[in-house]
Amino acid sequence: MRGHSTYVLAVKIQFTKMNGAGNDFVVVDNRDAHMSLAPEQIAQLCHRQRGIGADGLILLRKTEGEADWAWDFYNADGSDAEMCGNGARCFARYIQLKTGSGSEVSFQTACGIIRARIDGESVTINLTDPQGLAMNEIISTSVGDQSVHLLNTGVPHAVLIVDNADQAMVENLGSEIRHHDHFAPAGTNVNFVQILAPSHIHVRTFERGVGETLACGTGVAASGMIAAHLNDWPSPVKVDVLGGDTLSVAFKRVGEKFSNVLLTGPADFVYEGTVEV
Repeated sequence: MRGHSTYVLAVKIQFTKMNGAGNDFVVVDNRDAHMSLAPEQIAQLCHRQRGIGADGLILLRKTEGEADWAWDFYNADGSDAEMCGNGARCFARYIQLKTGSGSEVSFQTACGIIRARIDGESVTINLTDPQGLAMNEIISTSVGDQSVHLLNTGVPHAVLIVDNADQAMVENLGSEIRHHDHFAPAGTNVNFVQILAPSHIHVRTFERGVGETLACGTGVAASGMIAAHLNDWPSPVKVDVLGGDTLSVAFKRVGEKFSNVLLTGPADFVYEGTVEV
């Protein structure tokens, strides 16, 4: 059940904490549609000092469409999010745990149906076909003009190619570009990409509604495809993230069109518990 209109005090929530390449989530079973959380409650749950701590909250719910299940996904600040690649991999394993499904599951998101294949702790998901590829757009920032490449992989991403991703001004410049007038009103996620070798990159990402995270699945996908487009690389592309994992982005590319995008990486259970919010 999706809704922010009712603020319910002292709600006890049984949750599962999950982690996908360092991107962490609070996942809750809402198949009986008993739960409706206000943005303030979601932010409290995701707060790293005063709550469980997470980059986002995911609710499992019944589907009204063709998929097996559906989700409601929220950023750490309580705002809605259309899609999250690392969250989707974690969610697939959570579905398997809670429903006893097999190695393949599907679920409805705001940007379409996601299908997942589960192989132990590794999960491969399809992403909806990317939209809005735009190369070498120039935006003015406090540190000078920046050339950015744009691609929407379920959520909008700006990609900057840098010499060293770990020395990039991820927090400051990432925040500035995320809120830049060029991307108003919704803003964008911002990725700083370092080329390590052919078909191998390192990415750091500043996410809308969160800040810098240890990994961003849709950002990994956007960065991998942008780098492949710039350098004429074949599929797949390996992507190292801040959390220390390496993810794989596979795709079909014809000219400036990408399709059949697959994101593969880890999805781990951390712990289960009950919290009052």
